[in-house]
Amino acid sequence: MMPNHTETAFDFESGAEKARYVRLMFDGIARRYDLMNRLMTLGRDQSWRRLAIRHAAVPAGGRVLDIAAGTGDLAIAALAARPHKVVAADFSLMMLKLAGQKFRQRGLDSQIVLAAADGMNLPFPDGHFDVVVTGFSLRNVASLDRFLSEMVRVTRPGGRVVCLEITRPRLPVFRRFFSWYFGRVVPRIGAWISGDSTAYSYLPHSVEIFVSPEELRERMNNAGMQHVGFETLQFGTIAIHWGVKAKWSVRAME
Repeated sequence: MMPNHTETAFDFESGAEKARYVRLMFDGIARRYDLMNRLMTLGRDQSWRRLAIRHAAVPAGGRVLDIAAGTGDLAIAALAARPHKVVAADFSLMMLKLAGQKFRQRGLDSQIVLAAADGMNLPFPDGHFDVVVTGFSLRNVASLDRFLSEMVRVTRPGGRVVCLEITRPRLPVFRRFFSWYFGRVVPRIGAWISGDSTAYSYLPHSVEIFVSPEELRERMNNAGMQHVGFETLQFGTIAIHWGVKAKWSVRAME
């Protein structure tokens, strides 16, 4: 059974407990995940994914990893760059199942490879991908630093890492509106659409406690990226971060 958390008390005792909760939560809401994304964002989420891929600067014929791929929309967006291979990886098997169905329905199953993988311990060799991307995942991981380090590890030196995430707006008036919308409206819509009010109560909580865009930029620097930048969208509620894997590191010189 999924742990019993209230709207204000997602107090995980360990990273393993959080990972288990998140996996079960996404398995449970997978079938309504795309619909909820469109409703919550008023249909803007797809344009954010396309912009994230533009920041990724995917080289023609390159290899792309979408980690925590969910139902595969970011992986699909990556195809516009004509890469050699896209891998869509997630640790939610239900999300992967639905992603596979989507790819087959659109005739994309030969262009995107599905992989059951935990972002905390990726089953890929060092420097395997030209670009590694993730969307709306960082708030949910057991260790942000570990997740970022794994993204960097499997990126080739000089390759790019891009993260798309929800963030707290800075303007006081809009921040209050955002808190009300995510804290009150979204859980009710989520309960109606998905039948799971707890999952969509966890969402605003995860945003509220997540790091600022500036701190995430610093964490990405610490993980081994250079030239890290970000931009915010939608009145400051969405952030896209990007960075380039350093071509050398202290570890590599040891």
